[in-house]
Amino acid sequence: MKVYENPSPSEWKNILKRPLFDISELNEQVKEVLHEIEVEKGAALHKYTEKYDKVKVARFLVSNEEIENASNELDKELKEAMKVAKENIRKFHRSQIPQVKKIETTPGVFCWQKPVPIEKVGLYIPGGSAPLFSTVLMLAVPAQLAGCEEIIMCTPPDKNGKINPAILYAAKISGITKVFKLGGIQAIGAMAYGIDEIPKVHKIFGPGNQYVMAAKQLVSNSDVAIDMPAGPSEVAIMADSASKPSFIAADLLSQAEHGPDSQVILVLKGKELMEKIEMELDKQTTQLPRKEIAEKALGNSQIIIFDNDQDMINLINEYAPEHLIICTDNYAEMAAQIKNAGSVFLGNFTPESAGDYASGTNHTLPTNGWARSFSGVNMDSFTKKITFQEITLSGIKTLGPVIEKMAEAEQLQAHKNAVTLRIIKAITKH
Repeated sequence: MKVYENPSPSEWKNILKRPLFDISELNEQVKEVLHEIEVEKGAALHKYTEKYDKVKVARFLVSNEEIENASNELDKELKEAMKVAKENIRKFHRSQIPQVKKIETTPGVFCWQKPVPIEKVGLYIPGGSAPLFSTVLMLAVPAQLAGCEEIIMCTPPDKNGKINPAILYAAKISGITKVFKLGGIQAIGAMAYGIDEIPKVHKIFGPGNQYVMAAKQLVSNSDVAIDMPAGPSEVAIMADSASKPSFIAADLLSQAEHGPDSQVILVLKGKELMEKIEMELDKQTTQLPRKEIAEKALGNSQIIIFDNDQDMINLINEYAPEHLIICTDNYAEMAAQIKNAGSVFLGNFTPESAGDYASGTNHTLPTNGWARSFSGVNMDSFTKKITFQEITLSGIKTLGPVIEKMAEAEQLQAHKNAVTLRIIKAITKH
């Protein structure tokens, strides 16, 4: 990790640069595959599944028998852990369901907003070197709570044409019955266009590699909505002398092991802990099965040292991290000043892993600085808001002249007439 001491604000942008690459060539490649999928349909899905996943799949839909058998392949402790996580996720997201409030803005004029579930949603679950069964819970539970009528899931098969049993079990306990053995660009294309037995959805959710993310953004231009733009995963940690070096190293590595293009940022107040943190990083890295991946990610990462809290806060707000851990002595005070972050973890005993799995918050979060303008997945992600209004006879007499005056000023006579006729009717009724 590169070390910077009290860099000036003019240097921050360059220091905080994400390890991204030129995606123009990638986009062209993905665009060609999507076009072929749209035109050739099922034949293209089979072609690219064989090409990228190295397997021939007779039927993409996972059978009920496969879903049931998955339960028998998992140990009891893991199944119980998944049930606890699911219940916490359900509790947290259920608390977000809004109450419909009918407001009388003017006497006789009533307005309200009602959340309506998105009818058809598609969930994409990566299944490569780290099959993310936790993401099934993060997406399926709020989709069910929102009342989405059709929820489908796509996840890539292994070389034997099977889905990781933990992914299927998570789908089962979350109420997902339509699971398809489809990964990568072909899964996104199938859900965006509707191909054979894979229905077209209205919104696609879920993380993935650069090809998946490029495909999501391309289909979102005209075919389907997506949860958010995203890139490689990232964490920032704010620490001081009250922080625990071993915890900090573990949190940095827990993010670094996601992939070689992940980024971790450590923002320290003072240099007191730096040597101890570096020693812990060396010690813990050697023990990781994904050691090489973590080491590559650490090569993209930085330690930034400041003498004061405000510089630390300002730099974090500029970076807008996906995950932010604040384990300083005054973490509550620091947290109150954070404006840009996907999810924040407070104190020495709140690891980012808790949000990844079981505390209840959602781990599908904006990366690459999108936390400046996007929220992570929540109940609002699975609904759209429809506004309603109702005006009584007395209401149109009260508010009508206001509308007439404004319509006339905009030279929209028909708009004015639509009100004037009603005012006349309201007056003659009395």
